[in-house]
Amino acid sequence: MAQAFAKSFYESNTWKRCRNAFMKSQLYSCARCGDAAVIAHHIVPITMENINNPAITLNWDNLEALCTKCHNAVHGGAATANGVSFDANGNIICMDTPPM
Repeated sequence: MAQAFAKSFYESNTWKRCRNAFMKSQLYSCARCGDAAVIAHHIVPITMENINNPAITLNWDNLEALCTKCHNAVHGGAATANGVSFDANGNIICMDTPPM
């Protein structure tokens, strides 16, 4: 999940408009592998210190369109537990895993 300090930012209409316009400009294509991009990834991560800085949070030069697989790799790849992934906002989500 998003850090508590960033939750309201990721739920804001300003972010949603920025993210949607950016992803459309990138033709929803992953910058790393070319697959379908679903996440606007912040290259310089959002922190408590920069959450109110639009040059970090809303600047297209700080965004990268990524597919789920590439975004997971950026955030630890193999270290990501089974059944855990990231949503379109970069929040960690737990997915149902089939019983063994």
